[in-house]
Amino acid sequence: MATAAAERGTGPLGLLGGTFDPIHLGHLRLAEEAREALALDAVRMIPAGQPPHRDAPRSTADDRLAMARLAVAGNPALEIDDSEVRASRKSYTVLTLERLRAELGPDRPLVLILGADAFEGLPGWHRWQELFGLAHIAVANRPGYAPHGRRWPAILSPELDAACRDRHATDPAALRAAAAGKVIPFDMTPLAISASQIRDLIRMGSSPRYLLPDSVLDYIDLHHLYR
Repeated sequence: MATAAAERGTGPLGLLGGTFDPIHLGHLRLAEEAREALALDAVRMIPAGQPPHRDAPRSTADDRLAMARLAVAGNPALEIDDSEVRASRKSYTVLTLERLRAELGPDRPLVLILGADAFEGLPGWHRWQELFGLAHIAVANRPGYAPHGRRWPAILSPELDAACRDRHATDPAALRAAAAGKVIPFDMTPLAISASQIRDLIRMGSSPRYLLPDSVLDYIDLHHLYR
């Protein structure tokens, strides 16, 4: 039987994108629980440079990248990808997956990690139907959405339902059997933490401690972010 070290670099790689403005314990716990529930070799966290679907971040790309690196320090299973931050174009997921396919080859299983709400909004994404040919999609069940074991989240458009037909998987082993194409749900611990909540606390002079890593909070204080 191959060791975990020998398999590293060939097994499923999780991908978790986000603005991370700032990165917090909810993001980190999601990455850790996805890695464990789906038997991923690692999770690559990808700070967005220019998010196309939301307002501009409150902190610079360099600051968000620095905070993400501080947050994952000490956990070898979490990696930071700076390519979107360094790119001059908008951070469309399909372009990121195409880049990773070129980098990692056609056979490495890639697993795009999405919350149930983001998954339901997939038809609004740029070239969204091409995502299934580039990666598997793992859907994190959150409060207010379908519980684990239901086929799909509670609200699903006909367009998305049709695109996902025959792609549903429940066994993480299916993610190793192909490089892309499956949609799999997994449970996550509900943590009511948001980046906007943290920014508001800082702006009002209140403490956000224990909502994000101390190293990230120290960076925010040092650089006077969100004030």
